Amino acid sequence: MSRPLTVTIPHSLGRAAARKRIEDGIAQLRDSYAGQFTALEETWNGDRFECRLSVFKQTVSGSVDIGDDTVTVSILLPIFLTMLAGKVTTLIQQRGQVLLEHKS
Repeated sequence: MSRPLTVTIPHSLGRAAARKRIEDGIAQLRDSYAGQFTALEETWNGDRFECRLSVFKQTVSGSVDIGDDTVTVSILLPIFLTMLAGKVTTLIQQRGQVLLEHKS
């Protein structure tokens, strides 16, 4: 049984600027953690990013929905990885806020 995890991060950038930062952040994650996970699928459908990846021989699926003033990250963790849910939530919140903070 999988466990859903959802994190909503507010922003004041507008949808287009938030999407650009999310795209850049995903590219950085891909580069930084390339040896630790394998992307199986990545797609953009409008302002929704969906992916499936393999980490620790487990398949994790998730999405990022970009709105005018929030970004919602949803991840479906396999039972084996649910023990990491709290750490994953905190990491998404912290990195997401930094990524989406309004810089003058």
